[in-house]
Amino acid sequence: MELKVVKMETPEGCNLILGQSHFIKTVEDVYEAMATSTPGVKFGLAFCESSGDRLVRVDGNDEGLKEAAAGNALRLGCGHSFVVLLRDAFPINVLNQIKVVPEVCTIYAATANPLEVVVAETEQGRGILGVIDGQSPIGVEDEEGVRWRKDILRRFGYKI
Repeated sequence: MELKVVKMETPEGCNLILGQSHFIKTVEDVYEAMATSTPGVKFGLAFCESSGDRLVRVDGNDEGLKEAAAGNALRLGCGHSFVVLLRDAFPINVLNQIKVVPEVCTIYAATANPLEVVVAETEQGRGILGVIDGQSPIGVEDEEGVRWRKDILRRFGYKI
């Protein structure tokens, strides 16, 4: 077994969702979850098929995001994983809808941060061991940090 780190590429102004599913039906069902969750969301999604033709299956409503999602999925190369790139919405707006898609097993990450995926490669294929989402903390928030956190949530409209 070999361990590898695969860097995900997230276009400017986008978020990335990385998950694991179990069936080719994922492509259409995640598309529907995205399209019905948030009006105006732009997205591309890519699913790594792990048997049969073993293709990266792609859909979405934005050509650039579809292409970027496909590139990430192909570099990742882990069977039954999927990548969603979204713009004009945040993961918090779509995650519950994606999580209830019957084929979805796991969500590894939902982030706008730089994302690295730790992958194990065997003779059979590749699998996701975990993710490195952003950078490590360098301290603990103080009162000013608490105020900033609470203010930003209110500016985004998530708290009153």
